[in-house]
Amino acid sequence: MQLSPLGTRGPQVSPLGLGAMSFGGIFGPTDEAESLRCLDAMWEAGINFLDVANIYGAGLCETIIGRWRATRRPQGLVLATKAGIVNGPPRGVTNDSAYLRAELEGSLRRLGVERVDLFYIHRRDATRPLEEVIGTLQALETEGKIGGYGLSEIAPETLRQAHALHPCLAVQNEYSLWTRQPELGVLQECQRLGVSFVAFSPLARGMLGDHPLRLDQVQDGFRAQNPRFTEPNFSRNINRINGLRAWCAARGWSVPATALAWVAREGVIPIPGTRRPERLQQWLPLPILTPADRAEIETLLPAGFAAGDRYGDHQLHGVERYC
Repeated sequence: MQLSPLGTRGPQVSPLGLGAMSFGGIFGPTDEAESLRCLDAMWEAGINFLDVANIYGAGLCETIIGRWRATRRPQGLVLATKAGIVNGPPRGVTNDSAYLRAELEGSLRRLGVERVDLFYIHRRDATRPLEEVIGTLQALETEGKIGGYGLSEIAPETLRQAHALHPCLAVQNEYSLWTRQPELGVLQECQRLGVSFVAFSPLARGMLGDHPLRLDQVQDGFRAQNPRFTEPNFSRNINRINGLRAWCAARGWSVPATALAWVAREGVIPIPGTRRPERLQQWLPLPILTPADRAEIETLLPAGFAAGDRYGDHQLHGVERYC
C-alpha cells in the first residue's frame, strides 16, 4: 500500500487502518488466538496503522496488541490509543491531566512501548478549559511519550481552537455511507488545517457487509439499544443497503471494499474493525470508484438514508453535536 503522512508532521501510514475494539469481545465472543491471526493478516495486507483505546475490553485489546508486537516485532507499525471515557459506573468523561497521564502510562505498559504515535482525547470534557487539556497533551509530546495528539467525536469549532493552541495530528469521528455528519464542517476544517480525518465505523458497525445482518446478531451490548439496530429501523436499513449489495455483486466487488473505497480519499483514513482475518480479507483490494460510480452509490444510499439516530440518548455523553 502507498503510505502518506498522518497530518502534516506525523508518521507514514497506510490508506486504511485497523480498529481493534472487537478484540475485547465488544461485538461478540472472541479469543486471543483469533485476534492474533487478524493482526497477522493486517500486517500481511500492508496495513500499518492500528487503533485502540484504554477502555476496549478494559485494557484487553491493548494487551493482545502488546503480545503480538513482542513476538512479531513489526517495523513501521503506527500505534494510536485513546483515553477520556470512564466506564464507571456511572459512565463519564474526564480530561483531567492526572487521569490522562495515568491512563497513558497504563496503555504504554500494555502495548509494550515507550511512546505511541498518536494519543486521542476519546471524548472532550466540556467542564475543563481546552487550554488546560491541550497543554497536557503538548507536555506529553515534549516528554516523548506521544508523537502527537488527536481529538474524537468533536465539532469543527473545537478543532479550530485546539489546533491554534498546538497543532493537532488527527480527528477521529464516525463517518460512513450511513453517517455523513462530518461533511457539515469537520472534513472541511481538517483539510484546511492539514489534519488527518480518521473515520471510525466506516462499515456501519457491520451493516455494510456482503451479507445482511440478522436482528438476533445485533442483540449485543452496544447495538442492542442503538436506534439504527432496533425495529422498525433495523429492517428499513437492511432493505436500503440490499440495493447496494446488488449493485456491488453486478460489478464483482465486495460491499465492504466498496464502502471503504467510498470513504477513503486524500486526508481521510478509514479504520474498519474486525477480529476475524477472513473479514479483513474482504476489504481488499479497494475498487477505484469513478465519478459515475459515486453518483450511482449516492442514488442508492443518499445522505441521510439511515433510519434512526446513530446513538441513543444514553450513548451521547461527551459527543459534541453541532448540527
